[in-house]
Amino acid sequence: MRKIYLFAVKIFSVFFLFLISCQKPQLSLDDTIVLSENWYIINSNQININPEKINAEMLLQQGGYKTTVPTTVLAALVKNGVYKNPYFGKNLLKIPKDRFKNSWWFVKEFSLKDEMVKKNALLKFNGINYKANIWMNGKQIAAADTILGSFRTFKFDVSGLLNPGKNILAVEVFPPQSGDFTIGFVDWNPWPPDNNMGIWRPVRLCFSGPVSMQNTYVSSDLNIKTLKDAAINIRTQLQNHEDKKIDLILAGEIEGKFFKYPLTLEPFEKKNITLTPEEISILHIQNPRLWWPNNLGDPELYNLNLKVLVDGQKSAQDNVTFGIRKIEDYLTKDGYRGYKINGSPILIKGGGWVDDLLLNDTPEKVEAQVKYTKQMNLNTIRLEGFWGKDKTLYDMCDRYGILVMVGWSCHWEWEEYVGKACDEFGGIKTDSEMDLITQSWKDQIALLRNHPSIFVWMGGSDKLPRPKLEQEYLNILKKEDPTRPYLASAGGFKSRVSGPTGVKMNGPYAYTPPVYWYEDTVNGGAFGFNTETGPGPQVPPLESIKKMIPSEHLWPIDHYWEFHCGRNNFNTLDRYVKAMNNRYGKVNSVEEFAKVAQVMNYELIRPMFEAFMVNRPKTTGIIQWMLNSAWPEMYWQLFDSYLMPNGAFYGVKKGAHPLHLVYNYGDKSIYAVNEYNQYFGDLKAEIKVLDIHSKIKWQEALTFEIEKNSTKRILPADVMEITGLSDLSDTYFMGMRLLDSERREISNNFYWLSKKPDIPDYASTDWYFTPVKEYADFKELDSLPSIEIEASYHIEKTKDNERKITVSLVNPTNTIAFFIELKVAKKKSKESVLPIYWDDNYVSLLPGEQKKISATFSESNLDGEDVIFKYSGWNVKGN
Repeated sequence: MRKIYLFAVKIFSVFFLFLISCQKPQLSLDDTIVLSENWYIINSNQININPEKINAEMLLQQGGYKTTVPTTVLAALVKNGVYKNPYFGKNLLKIPKDRFKNSWWFVKEFSLKDEMVKKNALLKFNGINYKANIWMNGKQIAAADTILGSFRTFKFDVSGLLNPGKNILAVEVFPPQSGDFTIGFVDWNPWPPDNNMGIWRPVRLCFSGPVSMQNTYVSSDLNIKTLKDAAINIRTQLQNHEDKKIDLILAGEIEGKFFKYPLTLEPFEKKNITLTPEEISILHIQNPRLWWPNNLGDPELYNLNLKVLVDGQKSAQDNVTFGIRKIEDYLTKDGYRGYKINGSPILIKGGGWVDDLLLNDTPEKVEAQVKYTKQMNLNTIRLEGFWGKDKTLYDMCDRYGILVMVGWSCHWEWEEYVGKACDEFGGIKTDSEMDLITQSWKDQIALLRNHPSIFVWMGGSDKLPRPKLEQEYLNILKKEDPTRPYLASAGGFKSRVSGPTGVKMNGPYAYTPPVYWYEDTVNGGAFGFNTETGPGPQVPPLESIKKMIPSEHLWPIDHYWEFHCGRNNFNTLDRYVKAMNNRYGKVNSVEEFAKVAQVMNYELIRPMFEAFMVNRPKTTGIIQWMLNSAWPEMYWQLFDSYLMPNGAFYGVKKGAHPLHLVYNYGDKSIYAVNEYNQYFGDLKAEIKVLDIHSKIKWQEALTFEIEKNSTKRILPADVMEITGLSDLSDTYFMGMRLLDSERREISNNFYWLSKKPDIPDYASTDWYFTPVKEYADFKELDSLPSIEIEASYHIEKTKDNERKITVSLVNPTNTIAFFIELKVAKKKSKESVLPIYWDDNYVSLLPGEQKKISATFSESNLDGEDVIFKYSGWNVKGN
C-alpha cells in the first residue's frame, strides 16, 4: 500500500507541476512579467544536480518547498510550516543556523507564448542576498563572482534563450558571510538564523520590440517664489537591438496632454535621452498641483505614460508616477541643518522604520504602517539599511504625504555587526568594497529616484563614509539625481568632502523623563535635528504581550521578556521598571504592568515632540527611535508587529498635532504651536488645573492669534506661580482646549503632573542614557475613585469595504475619568481589530465632560466575525 501511495503522490505532483507551468504569467505593466508565484526552493545539500537539467519536479521530489518571490529562505520555510511561530517565546533560537550555511536553489517554471519569445527580453533582479549563480533554460547567464551584493540590481539580456511554452529559471543563492555588506538589524532585535538569504526583491521579465527603454526618470524644478509654474525634465535610456538604423517616435502623455519626439538610433546604439520644456512645451506646467508632506497640503501626484513607437507600432513602454515639489536644505545661524519643502521650512517629525525580521511584510501591512504614521501627525520615516522588499513603502509614502530619509545601516560601521575590523569610517575599506557599495548606491538611486517622498540621501549612519567613497556618492548624485540634498551621516560630524552634517545623534535611547527634552542643551534635548532618539522601551498592551510571551513566563519579568527587548545595553527593562515603580508605585502583576506602561509610554513621549515644536526655529527635526518593530518586542515602537498601537502612539499623535496647546515642563508655562502654512486669528485657549480630587483649582480663558509655522508663549510664566496653589495635591491635572474663531474645538490636551519634579543627573550622562536623581510622584493616581461613564456607539459601512465606528463618551460624575482605552474587538475571538485608525485614544474626561471619537477599520480584517466596542480606564469600570 505504501508503494501505491507514493506512486500516486508522485503522479499528482507531476500533474500539479504541469498545470503550474501552463498558467498564464502574472502581468504588471504592459509587456512585463512578474515572476512571483510558484517558485520552488531546496537546500543544495539535499540534492545532487546538474544545473543544466534542474526543474521544479526534481526539487519537489527531493523534498523542496513551494514559495513565492520575493522571499528569504527562512520566510519560505515558515510559510511551509517547517518552523512554527518563530516570533513566539524563544522559538527563534530553536531554528538551526547550520541549515543556512550553504547555498539554496530557487527554481521557477513559467510558460511563454510564441509572440513573446520573438521579442527582446531583459531579466531583472532587484535584490539578491547575497551571491548567486543564475541559469536560464539550462544555460548559465551569471556567476556568483559578479552577482553579489544585497543592494545591487542586475539585468540580463535573455533574448534568444527563451522558449515558446515551458521555461526554467534556476538561481543558486549563497548566504552572506562575515564581513559582507548585507542587510542587518544591529541592536534592535535578534538576527534571523538565515541572515535573510534569498531573493528578497522582485524578479521581472521585460519584453520590447526592436528598441527597448530603461531607467526613465522624471524630475521637476519649481518656481518657489510663486509656486505657479514648474519645469519637468524627462530622462530615459533607449537601445537599438538590431543591426540597422531605426527611426522612432518617443511619445508621451501627462494628464491628457500629448507630445511626440522623433529620434534616430544607429545599429545597436544605446542612447540617453533628455527631454526639457524648451523642446516639449507641455513639460512647462502652469499652476501645478504640488506634492506636500502630511499636514502642509495634499500630496498631489502626476503620471507619465511614455512609449517608443517604431513604424507606428509600440516597441517599449514605461509608466512613471511623480510629484512636483522642491526640496532644499539649509543651515541655521547655530549650524543646525533644516529642510524646506516648496520654499517652506518644515520641522521633520518622524520615526525609524524597520522591515519585518524575515523581510515578509505584505503590501497591506506596509500601507497600514504608513497610514499609522500619518495618523500620528508625523511627516517622515527614516530608513536605516531597510529600503523595503519592493516599492510598496515608497508608493504608500508618495500617496499619504510621508517624507522618507534613505540611507545605509550603521551595522556596516561596527565590527560587532559587520563581522570585520572597522575604523573611524566603518568597515568599507578596500577599493573593491568601495566599488561594490558605490554601484549599490547608484542602483538604489536609479531604482527609487522617481518617488517624491524621498527628500534626502544619507551616505552613513553612525559614522562618515570614507572620503573617497563619499566623493563617489556625490559624483553619482550629481549625475543620477541632482534634485535632492545629500547628508553624509546621521551623526554630528564635519566631513572633509561635504562639510558639516548639521545634525546630531547623541541619544537618549533609554528611559527619559519629560523635563529632559526642555532642559538638556548638550545632548538629545530640543535643539537642532536629532536623527534618532527616544525615551526607550514602549511596552505593548497586554493583548500583544500574551501573543509573544508564554503564559508561564508572563510574570514576573524574566529572560523571555529580555529576549523580546533589544540587544547589548537594551536587553533589559530594568531602567523602565525602576522609573515605573518610583513614579507610579510598584506593580505586582502583568496586568498592572501593562496598564501602567501605557500611561507611562504616553507621558514620556508626548513632551519629546512638543519640545521640538515649542523650540522652533532652534529645532529642525526629530526622529523617534523607532517607529515600528521587526518582530514582537518591548522596545522602541509606537505600534507593534501585530499593528497594535501602544500608549506612545497616541502620545505622539497628541504631541505632534500641527495646531495645539503645550505645557512646557521646563519653564512650566503654556505655548501654542502652529505648524500650518497659514495664520490663525481669534483663537481661544481654555485652561483648567484640577487637584487629585477632581476639583478645579484654577482656570483661565485666553484669546490670541498666531502666525503661520510658528510658536507662541500665551501664558508667559510658571502656571504654579500664577495660581499660587501652595495647597495643590502632589499629583494634579491640567486640561487645555484650543478653539477656533467659531469656538469649535481644534484640539485638546490633558496632562497629569507632579509637584515633585523629575531631576535628571546630567553630569552622569552616558551615550544612551541620562540617569535620574529624583523621580516625579504619581502614586496618588491610585486614589482616584472607581467610576462609571456613559458610552454609546454607532457602526456604519463606508467606502472601500470599510467600517466606521463613532463613540460618544460622557462622564456624569464629579471625578476625572482617567486614561480610557477604546477598543474594537471581534465578537467571538475577543481579539482587537487591527489595524484601526482612531481620532484619539487613551483619553481622559473631566467631570461632566463628553467627547465624540471615531475610528475606521477594514471589513477584510474581521475574519467573518461581527464586532463589539470595548472600553476601560485607570479608574473607569469597563464594559
